[in-house]
Amino acid sequence: MSRVHIIGAGLSGLAAAVRLIENDMKVTVYEGAGQAGGRCRTFYDKHLEREIDNGNHLIMSGNKSALSYMQRIGAEDPLTGPPFAMYPFVDVQSGKRWTVRINEGPIPFWVFDKQWRVPDTGVMDYVKAAGIAFADKDKTVAEVVDQKSPLYERFWEPLTLAVLNTTPAKGQAKLLWRVIRETFLLGGQASIPLTARTGLGHAFIDPAVKFIEQNGGVVRLGARVRSVWMEGGEVTTLNFADETVTLEEGDKVIFAIPPTRLKDLLPDVDPPEDDASILNIHYRMAKPVPTKALGEGPFIGMIGSDGQWAFVRDDVISLTTSASNAIGTDDRPNDDVVAKIWRETQIALDLGNEEYERVRVIREKRATPDQSPAGARKRLKPDTQWRNLFLAGDHIDTGVPATIEGSIRSGERAAELATTVMGK
Repeated sequence: MSRVHIIGAGLSGLAAAVRLIENDMKVTVYEGAGQAGGRCRTFYDKHLEREIDNGNHLIMSGNKSALSYMQRIGAEDPLTGPPFAMYPFVDVQSGKRWTVRINEGPIPFWVFDKQWRVPDTGVMDYVKAAGIAFADKDKTVAEVVDQKSPLYERFWEPLTLAVLNTTPAKGQAKLLWRVIRETFLLGGQASIPLTARTGLGHAFIDPAVKFIEQNGGVVRLGARVRSVWMEGGEVTTLNFADETVTLEEGDKVIFAIPPTRLKDLLPDVDPPEDDASILNIHYRMAKPVPTKALGEGPFIGMIGSDGQWAFVRDDVISLTTSASNAIGTDDRPNDDVVAKIWRETQIALDLGNEEYERVRVIREKRATPDQSPAGARKRLKPDTQWRNLFLAGDHIDTGVPATIEGSIRSGERAAELATTVMGK
């Protein structure tokens, strides 16, 4: 039986492997690092003496591909979130707090309720915002929404940063609309924010690796592809540091690797740049963190601050700053950033003068591909000029942004193409 060779054991590569195994295909996954997961992983940090994630990620109840994937790999109760679609926020500058509560059903009654909509906004602010649905591919978020409305700073900006990992002035409006269409537009039942209960790795990665190996697949860690050889319009050879893998007749290859690595192996392709960074700071406290400020969920959004989202898991507070390269935090020393964001965190979580015990800073320099209009135009198709080579990853045109949902979709689409070709 032919085999599919998957390069990269990040979320897209694992999703491809899972789908192929479900279709009774033989699979080998090669990963250059010593662990699977890529950016979506959980590890034990010796300094904090706690398990932490590379970075924080929100999943939404409308992310059908992500939720289906977890069910299929047998992840056991991995997500947590509020009982309804509730998003708590705090303005760090003024101390003002509010919660956006989205009602169930497609009719947005919450927009007409001052208690549940964004403060200082009116119904017309939301009517005007509907224009994003008709934005063409060359428009940014800032170009199609009202920047003078309070809705801009309190909704559009944090949403764009969180979803597109860039500012509204750079992010493509069409990509953001795709997320809104599949979540907020469908009502609260599709908009509940969910996070990994004990860690992203436990929810998305470890169960997938177990599923693959228990069903006859192979996951090889520490196996970095150095080059590939093409002949007759197909990939024929994969070259590793210590071996060469020659493909058999009918074998297929899926590259599920970041744009920078992809360009190293395939100089002819031109994916979007992957230099959009994310800053993550993990503060360990002396005792479990009080969660009153969070309401019924595990996080709070922060306005007017360098820290944008604060997640709490027991005695660890994890702060995420998206688009850190675009807003200037990448250029500041760790000590300065840690101190400033901690002051913001004290306000956000109502901690008073309470101090943290230990801190870990993680800077993801190549967190996501460029999701500006120019970057979105360069997103690649999953099929290639080589008959047996397919692509997966954040830089693939799935119709949605570079999120967990998008990664899983890209892997599954590559697997479907490989399966179809095998069946010919």
